Amino acid sequence: MSKLSIGIVGLPNVGKSTLFNALLGRQIADASNYPFCTIDPNIGVVEVPDQKLKILADIVKTDKIVPAIVEFVDIAGLVKGASQGEGLGNKFLTNIRDCQAICHVVRNFSDSNIIREGSSDPQGDFEVVCAELIIKDLETIDKFFDQNKNNALEKNSKKFILAQKIKSEMEKGLLAVNLKLDDEDRNLLNDFFLLTAKPYFIVANVDESAYQNIENYNLKIEDFSVVPVSAKIEFELSELAPEDRQNYLQQLGVKKSGLERVISKAYETLGLQSYYTAGIKEAKAWTIKQSATAPQAAGVIHTDFERGFIMAEIISYDNFIKYNGWQPAKEAGKLRHEGKDYIMQPDDVVEFRFNVT
Repeated sequence: MSKLSIGIVGLPNVGKSTLFNALLGRQIADASNYPFCTIDPNIGVVEVPDQKLKILADIVKTDKIVPAIVEFVDIAGLVKGASQGEGLGNKFLTNIRDCQAICHVVRNFSDSNIIREGSSDPQGDFEVVCAELIIKDLETIDKFFDQNKNNALEKNSKKFILAQKIKSEMEKGLLAVNLKLDDEDRNLLNDFFLLTAKPYFIVANVDESAYQNIENYNLKIEDFSVVPVSAKIEFELSELAPEDRQNYLQQLGVKKSGLERVISKAYETLGLQSYYTAGIKEAKAWTIKQSATAPQAAGVIHTDFERGFIMAEIISYDNFIKYNGWQPAKEAGKLRHEGKDYIMQPDDVVEFRFNVT
């Protein structure tokens, strides 16, 4: 698949830029204490934390480790009326179109020194941002109607009928991604490039005091389990050396960093998984859809691999570790030869055979 890109959205001062900086592990966005501090969308690429790669690299005796990557886009704080040009939000709404998923950040901390700019409570924060995205999408649908008002053929098409349904449902406050559609309509929906058609998940920026009990955090917004992150502590963690960071997490009683929780939720939301290639040249993680076939997985490496796919030689990660590499696992009968119909499994270790003519 193409790069995984996540747009971070939310009201001003809910902690978006602090979270963004923490995810990237360095200060990039201006996290000053006032609205509209992000004048241009900030884009950063982070490595997906993956302890398995180091283990694979040690077995195949390579020094080169290449993790999967995620691109985060920090989009300026939206306020009520952003879709009509209030604040700076309107010009940034279109930046969301290039992202594969949206990360909604809501405020769930009580620091009175941080200005509340339209923020009331987590549910309210989420609803305000969704309303602005819906209004922007309604503009898109109305523009489609206007462009085709004199086109009798188009007005009787399935796309036109779908647009009418989308408009009716969004006017009730429903996001396009939550519409009940068949596969054909779902494909047609993609033609509109709607902001609310993108999969999303919700992150709550919580008080530092909540961090030590973060594993038991339980907040739901519209039946969505919210991912808790203390952006301030995460940023402090990001400035530590990796070994010190892990020690600090253990002292806090936290198993996974905010970065790991956010990326895990992004993978879950988009239905993604990883597989590995491992050899003397490098140990590398690749991101694919959960339903990807072996040829499709090969195509992520290079399109020629998919076109000329012959077979995939696969060992499960557990067996690769248990038998200490390709040859011992093969001798133990743990190497499988899979064809074009094989559905890739999480953590497969793979070598592809292909023919390029």
